[in-house]
Amino acid sequence: MRLALVSDIHGNLPALQAVAAEIEAAGAELVLNLGDIASGPLWPRQTVAWLADRGWPTIAGNHERQALAATPGDGDDDAFTAAELGAAERAWLGAFPAGLSAAEGELLAFHGVPGNDLVGLLETVTPDFTPAGDPGVRAATAAEVLQRLGALRAPVLACGHTHTARALRLADGTLIVNPGSVGRPAYAHDRPHRHLVEAGSPHARWALLERGPGGWQAQLRQTAYDWDSAARQAATVRAAWAQDWAHELATGRTRPDVFG
Repeated sequence: MRLALVSDIHGNLPALQAVAAEIEAAGAELVLNLGDIASGPLWPRQTVAWLADRGWPTIAGNHERQALAATPGDGDDDAFTAAELGAAERAWLGAFPAGLSAAEGELLAFHGVPGNDLVGLLETVTPDFTPAGDPGVRAATAAEVLQRLGALRAPVLACGHTHTARALRLADGTLIVNPGSVGRPAYAHDRPHRHLVEAGSPHARWALLERGPGGWQAQLRQTAYDWDSAARQAATVRAAWAQDWAHELATGRTRPDVFG
C-alpha cells in the first residue's frame, strides 16, 4: 500500500496543487490531510473549495478551531481567514475530527500530539532563543516523544503542526512521520517561548508512505512551485504579519528582525 501525507497547507493553493500532481504521479492510493488548511493571507476560500472537491480524509488542526472562532478584522492570519470564508466553507472546516485511523488501523493521525493540537510531537521548544544563534527549538528526544504519546501506539503515527519534515522510528518499531508544511516553509512564534522554524528553502513539503514486506517506510518529499506568486499574494495584505509571510514564502526563512 502507498499513501501520502500533507499538512499545514495554510491556504497556499498553488503549492497544494503542485504537491497533488506529484502525489498522483507517485501512485498514492490515499491522501491524508493533517490539518491547518486555510489560515493565512493567501487563498483560504479557494483552497477549501479545492479540497472539498477531493474528499481526502482530513483532521482538524489548531487553525481550523482558531479561524472559526476569530473575529474578522482582528488583524491576524486567522481573522483574515474568518473574513474570507462563507457559511459553506465554515461548515466544511468545522466538521473534521481531531484524529483518524487509516490503512486498516495501521496508521493513526493527529495534528500536534494526542489530545493537544498546540504541541509538536517531534520538536521541543526551549527558552534558549538568541538572534542569529539558537532558534529556540530542537528535535525532541526519544524520551520526550514517548512521554507525549503516552500509551498510543500503531505501526505508523502521522502528525503535523510544527512545519518540520521529520521521520523517527522508535525502538519498538513505531514509525512517526511529520510531512512538513505544504504551504508555509518558515514562521516565528513567541509561545511558549520565542522560536523560529525554517525549512531553509521555499519548497512545499509532503511525505510518501509505503507498506512493503519489511513494513512501513517513509520518504520525505519537497516540491517546487511558483512560490514568488504566493509571496506576492501575501504582500497584497497590508499588514506587518502578512509581510512576514511574504518573506517566508519567498525564502523558506524568517526575517532577520522578525522579533524586532
